[in-house]
Amino acid sequence: MHKVTGLNHITLAVKNLDKSVQFYRDVLGFDLRKVWSGGAYLEADVFWICLSPDSDTRDKPHPDYTHMAFSVDKETFVPLCEQLKEFGVEVWKENKSEGASFYFLDPDHHKLELHVGDLHSRLQAM
Repeated sequence: MHKVTGLNHITLAVKNLDKSVQFYRDVLGFDLRKVWSGGAYLEADVFWICLSPDSDTRDKPHPDYTHMAFSVDKETFVPLCEQLKEFGVEVWKENKSEGASFYFLDPDHHKLELHVGDLHSRLQAM
């Protein structure tokens, strides 16, 4: 049987490439791998994202629950949440599930989450 082996990357449409690169690199700690006029690649461990300039990105978060969650260590969670708050991110949801989570918006209103835990810990809590 052929099957998907994991997450490859996520591409996000952004209004301001420089501002978005700054956010993902300087606030969330992604490693910047490449920037060009048509986008940027950033990496966190084995996960990578592409930021792609698009003048039609939304000015407010989409009303559904679709979001991306980034894994963080327990020791990193609180300091990174504080860093995000200092940056001025908007919180879009309060955590009501297993594990420590912080739900926030990036500069283009993509819904993001920091999460301590994994699928195993989530299933054990159910």
